[in-house]
Amino acid sequence: MHIDIRSDWLSYVDHVPRALVAANTVTSLDALEQSSRHQHQKAQLLLTVRGVINCEVEDAVWIVPPQCAVWIPGGLPHTAFGSGEVECISLFIEPPAALALPSKCCTITVSPLLRHLLMRANELAERYDVDGPDGRIVSVILDELAAAPVEDLRLPIPSDPRLRKLTDLLIAAPADHATVAQWASRIALSERSLSRMLAEEVGMSFGRWRRQLHIVLALRHLSAGQTVQAVAMDLGYESASSFVTMFRKMVGKPPSRYLLDRLRPAPLDQGQR
Repeated sequence: MHIDIRSDWLSYVDHVPRALVAANTVTSLDALEQSSRHQHQKAQLLLTVRGVINCEVEDAVWIVPPQCAVWIPGGLPHTAFGSGEVECISLFIEPPAALALPSKCCTITVSPLLRHLLMRANELAERYDVDGPDGRIVSVILDELAAAPVEDLRLPIPSDPRLRKLTDLLIAAPADHATVAQWASRIALSERSLSRMLAEEVGMSFGRWRRQLHIVLALRHLSAGQTVQAVAMDLGYESASSFVTMFRKMVGKPPSRYLLDRLRPAPLDQGQR
């Protein structure tokens, strides 16, 4: 089903009497900028097919690379923004059908099988036969979603205007490796005040927050096919090895291994072999 993100379809979806409703959206950056903060009773899974879409939910921005999707439980106000023309598939799921899924917003790894199922869900009639083949496909989708690995791609965003200015500037210029003192001066705070306020609002030090930003940006670019060398340079590292060292400390494995593990099918349990 193709929809216009600027229509009132998002309010209509709550009234469709099905456990799952899928929709495909093609829009541009301008349209995404105009999308207002909204919420719906049904939970939403947002998968990017083409382009880049970021979601702001509660006090965090979710930057999602390919092979991942954002899970937004029902009732949470959220906005979406991106760059260029984007295409996404959204699944709207009734709360009773989502009991096995996370109760908080998160990023879910989308396996090739799950991605194929999500594309198939987009072809379902709005009021599919719940007792027929389409109903069985929906059941498989819900089972696969419940078993999908959850990624830590959350970037907490502070509410204080000065700290929000800081994080916005860092997101816009991730290669700027100015010191904490230099950044504090730019937003008219002392270094001590900046560190204290940031820890209180997002639960991270300045350095930890900046490294988390680099991780989520790196995964987005690496998944799109950029080399480790190119990503390291884009993020302001002196060499690819220094970037890989940071990545390994944050994630527990180098970028190449992390991406390979995400794309590799999960092993069967011993009882299934």
